[in-house]
Amino acid sequence: MIILDTTIRDGSYAVDFKFSCTDVAAIISKLERLGFEYIEIGHGLGLNASSAKYGYSLHSDVEYMQVAQHTLKRSKFGFFCIPGIARLQDIKLAADNGVSFVRVGINADMVEKTELYLKEAKKYGLFTTVNLMKSYILSPGELAEKIALIEEYGADVAYLVDSAGCMLPEDIEAYSMAIKKKTDIMLGFHGHNNLGLAVSNSLKCIQLGFDFIDCSLQGLGRSLGNAPAEQLVMILEKQGYPLDIDIPRLLEYGYTIIKDVSKKAPMHPLDLVCGYSGFHSSFLKDIYRCCNEKNVDPMRLIIAYSKINKATMDYDLLCKIADELPIDLESNPYNFREFFSEKFSD
Repeated sequence: MIILDTTIRDGSYAVDFKFSCTDVAAIISKLERLGFEYIEIGHGLGLNASSAKYGYSLHSDVEYMQVAQHTLKRSKFGFFCIPGIARLQDIKLAADNGVSFVRVGINADMVEKTELYLKEAKKYGLFTTVNLMKSYILSPGELAEKIALIEEYGADVAYLVDSAGCMLPEDIEAYSMAIKKKTDIMLGFHGHNNLGLAVSNSLKCIQLGFDFIDCSLQGLGRSLGNAPAEQLVMILEKQGYPLDIDIPRLLEYGYTIIKDVSKKAPMHPLDLVCGYSGFHSSFLKDIYRCCNEKNVDPMRLIIAYSKINKATMDYDLLCKIADELPIDLESNPYNFREFFSEKFSD
């Protein structure tokens, strides 16, 4: 199972498509450092979408491609592609500028329009997905028939897409069963969070054996956003998936990036790490005090302490654990003083 990050592409809706090349370089370098293998960039509507009709990006597709090509060493980057907005020549443009994968987006009942784009992408050796937007407009059986068609066209992955964030986990299962009766193509899921189910639906897909799952930092994306990478990764780690992602660093990166680029109020890393660790928020004052004394990372201290004691706060034990942690020399990005003064002042 591969987690694909779409912070820049789907997240561009939340910033009026105005990610700068500096933003892109900073975000994708952090995603690569965290270990994300597939990173989607570009305008929310994909190749050739920057226009008066769909909204202008701050930079051209090629400029975004070039900054990704020069920044990334290991991770793959790709673009969205909607037939009728993107042109066939845009596929070649992408291939010539380091793009590794193309995700062809089409309404679920119009998949015939993907054939030429898939064949063009395959001509240049690109990995291809078809994102069946508004998948829920078709019945599970009807969608399975469409997916069998795109498999014939050469797609590597078929994506179930909950464009409105309206699907339930039992819906996911019904579609999965119908698709797997009809085809062996790899499956992906892209969920929106309008009903707060993007994470649970993603987890359901993973349980059902889906191969690709989309997420974005802090859920940044169109409408109420996507599955937050932080929550999805933490739950998977708790369930024993060997993702090898540094949780405190993921929480730090997501928080600082979203706070800097978006008006969206970010979820605070301390609140998130409490859920991951089983750490009660009433003990956070002690964390604050100990971290000031010992100069350690609060999130790493919370995680380490919770492995020993989730029930009570033993301050002497907390300090003993802190002494075993590395000194935190980084400038604190969370403004903990403000966090505690707002939430835990006497």
